[in-house]
Amino acid sequence: MAGTVVLDDVELREAQRDYLDFLDDEEDQGIYQSKVRELISDNQYRLIVNVNDLRRKNEKRANRLLSNAFEELVAFQRALKDFVASIDATYAKQYEEFYIGLEGSFGSKHVSPRTLTSCFLSCVVCVEGIVTKCSLVRPKVVRSVHYCPATKKTIERRYSDLTSLVAFPSSSVYPTKDEENNPLETEYGLSVYKDHQIITIQEMPEKAPAGQLPRSVDVILDDDLVDRVKPGDRVQVVGTYRCLPGKKGGYTSGTFRTVLIACNVKQMSKDVQPSFSAEDIAKIKKFSKTRSKDIFDQLARSLAPSIHGHDYVKKAILCLLLGGVERDLENGSHIRGDINILLIGDPSVAKSQLLRYVLCTAPRAIPTTGRGSSGVGLTAAVTTDQETGERRLRVLLNRPTNEKLLMLLPVGYPSEDAMVPNLTRKTLDQIMVTV
Repeated sequence: MAGTVVLDDVELREAQRDYLDFLDDEEDQGIYQSKVRELISDNQYRLIVNVNDLRRKNEKRANRLLSNAFEELVAFQRALKDFVASIDATYAKQYEEFYIGLEGSFGSKHVSPRTLTSCFLSCVVCVEGIVTKCSLVRPKVVRSVHYCPATKKTIERRYSDLTSLVAFPSSSVYPTKDEENNPLETEYGLSVYKDHQIITIQEMPEKAPAGQLPRSVDVILDDDLVDRVKPGDRVQVVGTYRCLPGKKGGYTSGTFRTVLIACNVKQMSKDVQPSFSAEDIAKIKKFSKTRSKDIFDQLARSLAPSIHGHDYVKKAILCLLLGGVERDLENGSHIRGDINILLIGDPSVAKSQLLRYVLCTAPRAIPTTGRGSSGVGLTAAVTTDQETGERRLRVLLNRPTNEKLLMLLPVGYPSEDAMVPNLTRKTLDQIMVTV
């Protein structure tokens, strides 16, 4: 387990000066000075910093930021607020805090939920995976203001928990009376709240070892990071790995719940952009002109050329790879252009080999097993959270366990027999996601 180094006031001020010098880069290239000005003009309060830029200017501070995240982020965010105040003092007073988001190269700290071990605790890590579960966005109180009609005084109380940077949880007792037992009235308009959401990301199916269950990690999103992703999205989350001690029956066990407190969430590209060179484009145009009459037959014969026969099957798989055309009819109905294929045949007739060729050819494909069309890789379901009791939209990811039954589709949809009750077809279409 990585130890957390607690900085004293002198070291904290020194770190704050280093980060302030990094942000005030007018003499260098002025990149982050212009970014801060854009942040102010766009009415934002989170600055995305590239770790490579910090490493180039102050390598020692960059290494400390990655290994001692909580203390360093406190200094970095204070430096950001001071820098914003030096540019626009009025804007700096509008927000309680300004936040730092990180991106760039993280080296050995670029991990997956499976390789996220105890040695990364209190460190900044970059985790890639698929969002499988999202909670509701709920407000979390940061500062409450209370007025006492008897004494005509106003008091305020700040709240923090183990997910905050200081990691010193305050009392969760909401004040209703003052020290003299006078009733207090809550000033909701003056109180400060922040949005709070918990998502679960799971390692990508193509990267998980065969025959093993995929692993996942909970991610805590606050403020502007909430509602950025939905179940089924492939994301890259940068945050601080922290353990949250739990207590049951008045005692604690030796195991703790671990979460990732995000500072930046980046949605990975869903659409794979094919890269064609000028030579490839010239060959494609030449092929379309010379073989214009039998181009479909030629492409079908080129699909899995080592397998003899199966001409109709190859043509069907070619249509699957090319996809259909979506149509919106005049009556308002929508016809999807996705093509599904079910291969049925005797053993050893190259069913799996044909689909393996598709796996190597298609830019986006996931091998999976399942019953009927429910094993296409993604199945949407509405589940109940055991901790909070709220209902969540969850995406179930299947893993291949038997290669004799291999279904491969570029797009995953819930089966007709396993649809979520009390939801319309239009609602289901909205929650269906592309792998």
